[in-house]
Amino acid sequence: MVQHRDFVAERAYDDIELGETASITKMISEADVVNFAGIIGDFNPLHVNPEYAKNSMFGERICHGMLTASFISTLVGCGIPGRNGLYLSQNVKFVKPVKIGDTITATAEVIEKIDAKQRIVLSTVIKNQCGEVVIDGQATVMVMKKK
Repeated sequence: MVQHRDFVAERAYDDIELGETASITKMISEADVVNFAGIIGDFNPLHVNPEYAKNSMFGERICHGMLTASFISTLVGCGIPGRNGLYLSQNVKFVKPVKIGDTITATAEVIEKIDAKQRIVLSTVIKNQCGEVVIDGQATVMVMKKK
C-alpha cells in the first residue's frame, strides 16, 4: 500500500512556496521487485535470485535502485506541483540498498524557484524505516500553470 501525505491535484507556479514539502511512504514487497523486473527487463540476480544474492556483499536480494527512485516521480506528478508538472531532470545518488520488506519514505522540498522559466528545484531524499538516507538528489520541474 502507498500512503500519500499532503498531495493536491494541481498547483499553480505562483502558489508554490520555498520550503514546502510532499512525501510518500511505501513498503517494498516481493511483488514490487518482481513486477518492476518484468516491466523493465532487468533480471539482475541481485534482485531476483535469492541464492545468488545470498552470496553477494548484501547477503540478500535488493530492490532495483530505479524502483526506489521512481517514487520521486510520484511526488512531482501528484504532489509538487501535481499533474501540471513537467519533470525535466533528476540527479540521484544511491547511498544505501533497499531490501525487500523495507519501508521507504520519499520526500521532496522546494529549495529554489526560477521565475523566468516557471521552474522549481526540489531537494529529493528517500529514507528507509530506520531513518537512513537511501537516495539523495535534486529534481528540476517546470510548472505549466502560472495562476
